[in-house]
Amino acid sequence: MEQTKKEKNEFWEWSKALLIAFGLAWLIRFFLFTPIVVDGESMMPTLEDGDRMIVNKIGYEVGEPDRFDIVVFHAPEEKDYIKRVIGLPGDHVAYKNDQLYINGEPLPEPYLDVKKEEIIEGALTEDFTLEDYTEVSVIPEGYVFVMGDNRRYSKDSRMIGLVSMEEIIGSTSVIFWPPNEIGLVQ
Repeated sequence: MEQTKKEKNEFWEWSKALLIAFGLAWLIRFFLFTPIVVDGESMMPTLEDGDRMIVNKIGYEVGEPDRFDIVVFHAPEEKDYIKRVIGLPGDHVAYKNDQLYINGEPLPEPYLDVKKEEIIEGALTEDFTLEDYTEVSVIPEGYVFVMGDNRRYSKDSRMIGLVSMEEIIGSTSVIFWPPNEIGLVQ
């Protein structure tokens, strides 16, 4: 009789521990961090198709995206996209001769150097101004302009328009799979 009572107590303790563990895992995944798989080549060479990353969902609950953050957001096609923030509220964005200009000032994009070296003909990023792709000359409050690092093959703000900050799930900078690519990206 004593043995049966001890087994029931042990079973109950294990059940509680598992329930708490699953509950914590769900809370962490739902509110703090979630995994995502890179789908496509729009962020190459920074991110490869099939890379698995951790999305930080709490960062933008207390702050806003910074320029060049890699963010995950709900796209119009009922899909989540991974892109880089190029323009912030109040910015005018333009490209000329493969150079980014924010409010008329040139800004370096060192993460594009490898991709630019691969280009045999033409520019990685075609010349454009914010007005060419949107109906505004300055990004309004609550929105960002995003682009993929593989500029020639990226469906980004040049096609889908400005991204509402309400659609941004979070930022990502940690690859956890495949093992040979584990680490931080910039």
